[in-house]
Amino acid sequence: MKRQIHYLTIKPNGVFPNNAELPVLHYKKIINVQLFFASYRVRQLFRRHGWTNNWKAGIFEYDHYHSNTHEAMAVIKGKTTLLLGGKGGKKLEITAGDVVIIPAGVAHCNLGKENDVVCIGGYPQGKDFDMKYGHPGERPQADRNIEQLGIPQNDPVFGKTEGLIRLWKPDSR
Repeated sequence: MKRQIHYLTIKPNGVFPNNAELPVLHYKKIINVQLFFASYRVRQLFRRHGWTNNWKAGIFEYDHYHSNTHEAMAVIKGKTTLLLGGKGGKKLEITAGDVVIIPAGVAHCNLGKENDVVCIGGYPQGKDFDMKYGHPGERPQADRNIEQLGIPQNDPVFGKTEGLIRLWKPDSR
């Protein structure tokens, strides 16, 4: 199967910091989602590459972002459209088998219903994520948090071989 890796740059918009340096990565149909044990298999894949603090849930229907960590989400059931970057941002169709890697600061929101999809999420080195909503006063601390983050040591799907390892360059920070 040919790997389809797409990326979207989401620039700051005044409300959300987003991330002009690190693109959102979208791996189309990268995971073979089987009927049984999909959750377990994806968690094992993420954990093998150091993306832990895993969760299983839908995606919130409101804009939010994390300033202290990057996030990976593997869709194991359903489909929906994400809005990236807040109002006027970019729309991304995701479906079962896709993985999305969202850099710190990038606002994301499910334009469908929260449970239109079931995802497994994870964070590099199991970082305990913060929740930010674009409220006045969140920045400049959120901006400082984002600036201090490095590039993860491994891609959640490919480890050290490709994906964010090649597309997120340390010199872009």
